[in-house]
Amino acid sequence: MEQSFGQSNFASDVAPVAAASAPDLVCLSHLRWDFVYQRPQHLLSRFARRGRVFFVEEPVFGEHPPHLNVSQREAGLCVVVPRVPHGLAGEALEDAQRDLLGQLFATEGIADHILWYYTPMALGWTRHLPGRALAVIYDCMDELSAFKNPPPALQSREAELFGCADLIFTGGQSLYEAKREKHPQVYCFPSSIDVPHFAQARGITEDPADQSSIAHPRLGFFGVIDERLDRELLDGVAAARPRWQLVIIGPIVKIDPAELPRRPNIHYLGAKSYQELPAYLSGWDAALLLFARNESTRFISPTKTPEYLAAGRPVVSTSIRDVVRPYGEMGLVRIADTVDEFVAAVERALVEDAAQRLREVDALLAQMSWERTWGRMRELLEDVMQTRRKAIARVASAATTA
Repeated sequence: MEQSFGQSNFASDVAPVAAASAPDLVCLSHLRWDFVYQRPQHLLSRFARRGRVFFVEEPVFGEHPPHLNVSQREAGLCVVVPRVPHGLAGEALEDAQRDLLGQLFATEGIADHILWYYTPMALGWTRHLPGRALAVIYDCMDELSAFKNPPPALQSREAELFGCADLIFTGGQSLYEAKREKHPQVYCFPSSIDVPHFAQARGITEDPADQSSIAHPRLGFFGVIDERLDRELLDGVAAARPRWQLVIIGPIVKIDPAELPRRPNIHYLGAKSYQELPAYLSGWDAALLLFARNESTRFISPTKTPEYLAAGRPVVSTSIRDVVRPYGEMGLVRIADTVDEFVAAVERALVEDAAQRLREVDALLAQMSWERTWGRMRELLEDVMQTRRKAIARVASAATTA
């Protein structure tokens, strides 16, 4: 269901989500809710059990006047998509987004609220939002400035966000080390794991249709396919072992698909839903983290690492810092960078003692869950809001007695 409203109209095709005792949370994201199910979805769907969430995406351009599309994904959570005319840019674009968000606040009755940022660029259209922010959170899940073609103002906007945020969360240890001196309250929350979901792969015996005809041994990778994928390594491994079948799952973004290596034993199966991933994992003999070592991967903490492990697959990865620590150091993931090293690591993984590995994996994963991660984040958030409410109450009391 979807509702749409713009500068002078509002169509209530969807009933507004019922207000809850918790303040509303307005998330500003560079990611699309329906793109890949990852950290924002895991965290914010949990907040939506207690209060309303408005997940505001980056604008979509088209032949139409400025308006918002608001659609409900699950109880308590709405996805908000600004739609603006082609050619709108710079201050005019930010003004349009600011006006549209102001209308969202008015229409949905958003008053006391939490601002939750995934992109510092959103500061350009959220500085003067109506209502009262009880907390401002920056969940820094990636070093966006290291990605391909970052906005020129990104670093200055991030510095501004560090100046106004109450809490900074980082998506991994490397990011934490890079950000911890920039704010008094920076907390490391590596992306976690829904263990029961991915552990299903250990018991699934039926292959998805588009994977069933692919021979073994099967080596797999899932994730966004972009500039972070080590294409030379993928091509080199496929060339070195023509009998190995490499299954690559995920959407292709920011790179030309023609630049991807093409060999008979490399199979690009496209994007799959979060629900489908265990079925694909169940048919792999090993899972791969084929990340290049460059600026765009310097601070990443791949969520797929514990997901692969929970699925019961042996894992081989390039030397991504947040994979080496702790997974490589614990002996749960083999680390290799060159083609020869990677091939040798996979060969060892294919004949290892799976029972021993699974015992060690399960002991580690027993300490990890998105529920635990969100629970700790919520505690910190509640502390900030309690302090803010007390300050507001003192100001109100002083005003009435003046």
